[in-house]
Amino acid sequence: MTPAIDVNAYLARIGHAGAVRPTLETLRELVPLHARAIPFENLNPLLGLPVLLDAASLERKLVHEGRGGYCFEHNLLLKHVLEAIGFDVHGLAARVLWNQPEDALTARGHMLLRVNLEGQTLLVDVGFGGMTLTGVLRLEPGLEQATPHEPFRLLESGGDFRMQARVRGEWKTLYRFDLQEQFQPDYEVTNYYLSTHPRSHFRTGLVAARAEADRRYALRNSQLTIHLLGGPSEVRVLTSAAELRESLERDFLLKLPEDPQLELALARL
Repeated sequence: MTPAIDVNAYLARIGHAGAVRPTLETLRELVPLHARAIPFENLNPLLGLPVLLDAASLERKLVHEGRGGYCFEHNLLLKHVLEAIGFDVHGLAARVLWNQPEDALTARGHMLLRVNLEGQTLLVDVGFGGMTLTGVLRLEPGLEQATPHEPFRLLESGGDFRMQARVRGEWKTLYRFDLQEQFQPDYEVTNYYLSTHPRSHFRTGLVAARAEADRRYALRNSQLTIHLLGGPSEVRVLTSAAELRESLERDFLLKLPEDPQLELALARL
């Protein structure tokens, strides 16, 4: 049974006006709006706060509190919304290969969505940080597919798929995955590791990302990068907790949590 989710509150959060139906047009409207409105961020793990994946907690944090989250939070929230609208949606898991060798064996630490619609199998992923998909892909290997940002393609071998994006003229692999359906307990186990283990990169540094129509924002600790579409990237080093706070609120549209550890964490960065 699909948990209750306030679809109207979600639509207001991402700035969608008008009716929604389980159609490709609606899906193509929701995905880029979600990527622009709800940032990728890891403040909860950084501050030692729990990352909760039940529907009520996701709605409270990402919709009503003006926060963001990482892949499980983004894609589970969107999954609940799409199911409430009437879409046929299934969770998948991926092994991240971004900035890793192509033959690296990594854990299934990422979530994406498969949507069965109008005789097509589609892929949606609003939770991959600085390379979050801002469009909807068809599950058609070898086909270069345009999105509002970079072109993407899928490579397939023996039932395994590699998600790639063309960045500065070169195809880069984001992750590899198969079509085995994943369920809430699968994500809960990995989420616990990523949000609590002392060696998890979500526990040891600040990460934030958000897409705009003409750019992508990415923050890694104190380094802010603005990737302009069709243009050069701008890199700035933020030199104080005040600058970090300002960037999180301005560039990533975050309502920062009222937590006494936040200032200390930002100062350490």
